[in-house]
Amino acid sequence: MSRVWIYQADRFLEESEVKEIEKLSAEFVASWTAHGTPLAGKITVVDKLFLVVEVDEAVALVTGCSIDKSVHFIKGLGEKFGVDFFDRLWVAYIDEEGKTALVRREEFEEMVNSGKVQEDTLVYNHLIQNSEELASKWKIPFSQSWHYRVFK
Repeated sequence: MSRVWIYQADRFLEESEVKEIEKLSAEFVASWTAHGTPLAGKITVVDKLFLVVEVDEAVALVTGCSIDKSVHFIKGLGEKFGVDFFDRLWVAYIDEEGKTALVRREEFEEMVNSGKVQEDTLVYNHLIQNSEELASKWKIPFSQSWHYRVFK
């Protein structure tokens, strides 16, 4: 099982940005270590919005320093591409057309209050911590999410 971190951009990335981020991420992961031990990691761009960072801890455990290196790398990507991967005031969800949508927190709250967001509306749960949760608990119904407790 891999350890997982999700970073959500504050805007959708352009296809050219995705390609360059994927290239830079592969280079970073190839040199990513924990106390000199190479990490079995990968960084994937999903839906032109999310960076999914995974490390197979069966190979080598991540450390505070290795996590700091990845955060520094993600911050550098943000600076290079003019994107904030650390702004938690954005909410990502699946819209009525089945596409990933991104709105400010205030707009999402208005959508909840107006009934546009239903209990079965899928939202992205960035509190997941491992590959098993990534597969089963990343996109979950609004009624089962932390969003529900905050916005209802």
